[in-house]
Amino acid sequence: MPAPSPSPTHTATATAAQSTGAGGSARPSPLGPVALVVSAGISVQFGAALAVMVMPRVGAAGVVTLRLAAAAVVLLLVCRPKVRGYSRSDWTTVVWFGVTMAGMNGLFYQAIDRIPLGPAVTLEVLGPLALSVAVSRRLVNLLWAGLALAGVVLLSTHGGGGFGGLDPLGAALALGAGGMWAAYIVFSARTGRRFPQADGLALAMAVAALLSLPLGVIEAGSDLLLPGTLALGVGVAVLSSVLPYTLELLALRRLPAPTFAILMSLEPAIAAAAGFLVLHQAMSGLDALAIALVIAASMGAVRSQSRRRRAPAPAAA
Repeated sequence: MPAPSPSPTHTATATAAQSTGAGGSARPSPLGPVALVVSAGISVQFGAALAVMVMPRVGAAGVVTLRLAAAAVVLLLVCRPKVRGYSRSDWTTVVWFGVTMAGMNGLFYQAIDRIPLGPAVTLEVLGPLALSVAVSRRLVNLLWAGLALAGVVLLSTHGGGGFGGLDPLGAALALGAGGMWAAYIVFSARTGRRFPQADGLALAMAVAALLSLPLGVIEAGSDLLLPGTLALGVGVAVLSSVLPYTLELLALRRLPAPTFAILMSLEPAIAAAAGFLVLHQAMSGLDALAIALVIAASMGAVRSQSRRRRAPAPAAA
């Protein structure tokens, strides 16, 4: 029976105990998990670019099916998760994690089939921002969330288009994807605490793939099995699912959900920067200001969490 993964508190305590000498204490640095989150965001953006090439072939639902199915196969082969020894509560968590992944991916790809990628990502990121406000118990976290939200709103004017004229259904689907993204953060953290390594992610990905399969078959049929389409689907799966979901799951073992949710606001900034550097898309002064606000909010959230960890414990009575 696989042992459940240790809680973040237990892991931090064990790490400190192993690396602490008589003269001082070692504290976990937030830079590790932050780097994981940023790397995940970069991987997602390249995966989204590749998915644009696949969508004309198999449609939005077909892309989701290819992405989730290929990711599930890769993760199951690599992780080879055991299925025995878990409680009903553990399996309930995994199933809901899979449901949120299927919903998040399905709604998002339906959204970018109707509206541009930039506004879709900007609307989607409102879900994690709302989560950070809803679950935060510190006033400073509300401040950082508000600052990030201001940056996201400014970034929505990228290219001068704003949200005016967007297809209402596409915008609603992007907002729905944001809601599922917030739920994904919650269940990803729970899964990471209940299952070792990436076993829970592999099992949840299989659930998500099974849920998306009927829709993909209905829309694309046998086109899903064309060699070229399968190859692109594997690329999308690795960049958009396998790498980022694994990195985020590892990060959530060391970061609280509110801080992680605010860091997710970096996604539109990463997308805008990639457009400028790779696609040579123009960036206005307003765009630069928006990115600065989002990055400042993310850095503030991390610093607040770091200070909270460094705060000395109250003396025993």
